[in-house]
Amino acid sequence: MSFWHNDRFDRLDRQITTWMATYGLLALRIALGAVFLWFGAIKLVPGMSPAEGLAGLTIERLSLGIVPAAVAIPFLALWECAIGIGLLAGMWMRATLLLLFVQMLGTLTPLLLFPSETFASFPFVPTLEGQYILKNAVLIAGALVLGATVRGGRLTPEPLTGTLGRTPQPGA
Repeated sequence: MSFWHNDRFDRLDRQITTWMATYGLLALRIALGAVFLWFGAIKLVPGMSPAEGLAGLTIERLSLGIVPAAVAIPFLALWECAIGIGLLAGMWMRATLLLLFVQMLGTLTPLLLFPSETFASFPFVPTLEGQYILKNAVLIAGALVLGATVRGGRLTPEPLTGTLGRTPQPGA
């Protein structure tokens, strides 16, 4: 019998995956909340956030110059702090995730509006700013997982079986 197929390993594996299913969503929510609160808070201190300049230019461009960076950055900072607080508190999750997804749309736009700022060699070599933006794919994916649970869904350590012992497929 191989190491991967022995009873002790199977028991340990079940314990670990059960622990992950029990605490994974909480850990994801707290981690996302901390990141949003932290990044929002540093935008409240002028010159502290490395994203401040590009974020201000993006909002100015998207608003056709109506919203200057001096107004946009504190507003964005408070928006991000609100997302962080909502995630950390685990309350108002639908509203919090809506704010998060709208904010993420804005966060991704510099890739299109300012490719010379976000890519050293488009589209394969992002600048540091571009990398900062591209990591948002992970934040979006995490928010999608949390969003899938707002109606009471949960993670399970074992597959749910449907008819004939098959695991249900997404969208089925």
